[in-house]
Amino acid sequence: MDTQLILFNGFNGLIVGAFYVLMALGLSLILNLSGVINFAHGGFLAVGGYLAYTLTPYIGFWPSLLVAPTLTAILGVVIERTMVRRLYGRDPLYSLLLTFGLAFIFEDMTRAIWGAQGVPFAPPEYLSQPISLDLFFVTYYRLFMMAVVFIAVLALFMFLRYTRIGVRIRAGTLDLETVSALGVNVRALRTLNFAVGIFLAGLAGVLAGGNLSLEPTMGANVLMPSFVAIIVGGVGSLPGTLVGGLLIGVAAGLTSVWFPSASEAVIYVIMAVVLLVRPRGLMGEEGVMT
Repeated sequence: MDTQLILFNGFNGLIVGAFYVLMALGLSLILNLSGVINFAHGGFLAVGGYLAYTLTPYIGFWPSLLVAPTLTAILGVVIERTMVRRLYGRDPLYSLLLTFGLAFIFEDMTRAIWGAQGVPFAPPEYLSQPISLDLFFVTYYRLFMMAVVFIAVLALFMFLRYTRIGVRIRAGTLDLETVSALGVNVRALRTLNFAVGIFLAGLAGVLAGGNLSLEPTMGANVLMPSFVAIIVGGVGSLPGTLVGGLLIGVAAGLTSVWFPSASEAVIYVIMAVVLLVRPRGLMGEEGVMT
């Protein structure tokens, strides 16, 4: 077996796994604190990518990298305050159906505004160059993208661990009623937490757009694997979600070397095996569903 082929597919799997990580962390944040299974998360990813595509000719690629996810997060705040907030405390099925419908709305909206065909969103030319002729698949943009994902994940964990708001979010995932009784504005906390989760989805959309073409269905393609990453890592465990996302991404990439037709199925095989051996997930705690 050609070593370069294995490296090529393994690296591609690592890149895809990085997208899963950003998506799954955002999904997990929202699920842990608010109990909302956000099926519209993929739609926010697509919106973030398309906003960057629209803004880049006016403000440039680098500002778009921050502005587009921020605008996506603001859209998420509007939707959380006007729609999702009304369903807190009710049967999770209601929020699931709402976000499932929103996913279709986002997809049709992007198709109506930007067209049904994919559009290219190219990063700066100097970032598109490979680092060497032998490692032609390792471009400077891909390395930059991995660095951005690393910084975003590190910033998220530091925010949750060392800031007062982050500590409140972590406490709220364990006992929201007690946090409320201590005088914390739970509504504002949930809104901010929702915004952070959507920001990560928007950031994933911008980065994915620079690696692939933008398509209205791009978010739907990574949504289910992102949920699988949460399950594999352990519901309620953000470090587990990180491990789960990278694991299924690399596994799918390496599987495509020997069994290309099974590269997607292996994700769900991993989930089934983990659930059989350790139902709480790799790093989940028994009985925790927050």
